[in-house]
Amino acid sequence: MSVLFILGALVALGPLSTDAYVPGLPDLARDLRSSASMAQLTVTTCLVGLALGQLVAGPLSDALGRRRPLIVGVVIYTAAGFLCAAAPTAEVLILFRGVQGVGGSFALVIAYASVRDRYTGRAAARYFSLLLLITGLAPIIAPIAGAQVLKLAGWRGIFVALAVLSAVVLLACLAALPESLPPQLRQPGGLRAARSVYVRLLADRHLVGYGLTNALVFAAMFAYISGSPFVLQNLYGLSPQQYSVVFAVNAVGLVAAAQASGRLVGRIDARRLLGAGVIGAAVGGVALLVVVIVGAGLWPLLAAFFTVVTSVGLVLPNAAALALENHGSHAGAAAALLGCTQFLFGGLAAPLVGLHAASGALPTAVVMAGLGVAGVVAFTTTHSNPG
Repeated sequence: MSVLFILGALVALGPLSTDAYVPGLPDLARDLRSSASMAQLTVTTCLVGLALGQLVAGPLSDALGRRRPLIVGVVIYTAAGFLCAAAPTAEVLILFRGVQGVGGSFALVIAYASVRDRYTGRAAARYFSLLLLITGLAPIIAPIAGAQVLKLAGWRGIFVALAVLSAVVLLACLAALPESLPPQLRQPGGLRAARSVYVRLLADRHLVGYGLTNALVFAAMFAYISGSPFVLQNLYGLSPQQYSVVFAVNAVGLVAAAQASGRLVGRIDARRLLGAGVIGAAVGGVALLVVVIVGAGLWPLLAAFFTVVTSVGLVLPNAAALALENHGSHAGAAAALLGCTQFLFGGLAAPLVGLHAASGALPTAVVMAGLGVAGVVAFTTTHSNPG
């Protein structure tokens, strides 16, 4: 069980990197004298770092084992956190956030690959759901804790807290996380062989289809993460503390859906659960767009946000299990490809919601609705894997 909690903490570093300081984005923009789009670029570069770093971390861990690359990644993440806290300008912060994302990518992809080292099929889907329960505490606690740190020490204090937390996770990895990939199962060639491995993985239409479905819905969630603090605080007058409560309620919905998925996956096919989540995200996104266009008010807006975020709890564990099912020999690279796609899409979605600020909540609604509908299209064109 200690291994499970450590893996959960490692995966949580990714959402903590964004969720903890989201309530401080408006203050960050004012303090660094930057625009909303520039502030949201600090989310984007972190996501891009999380995406591209996985392409290196995955095959590297397939060749060298999981433990050594993981330790290096968490060290990078910790150092970058302190550098972010000291950033004098928005441009410097954007750079260090990219480095922080790269460090976090090692933790993320290796944690998921470690699950695939141990489990397959329905067992993997259950384990991913349980992992999501643990990591789901991050978006519940992080914005509330971040809002309190924001009140006491400003947005810079949030990055110091993240760095200290990652140092604790590093110590836990050193003390209690065993290697999950024995030498006889490692893949020779490392990064040199990565290109051919990725070419073979991209030829698998099931992995690509489920990965694309996952990435589109994940990006809709990050459009919410990036856009909602400006929409709810600047347009609807919520304080950072009130916003953090809203964020936590939505995260509770995500975790509840993930746990329901874990309990149901033995009785209901993972693809059906995935489909329910994708449709829910699309319905929530379209409802959000309608609410914004007709000016229905705060509570319908919150309900639409909740629907989208909760649906993600059905999408992430089942998409991961389906996508990685037939790739045990290259679990690190396959998990990296899956993670890279979702974070690249999330990184692209984040700054879009800050464009045309004069349009209010409309850019956020348009992006979330479009991504949700695109997720349905990707899912319906991906057939169940008979293997």
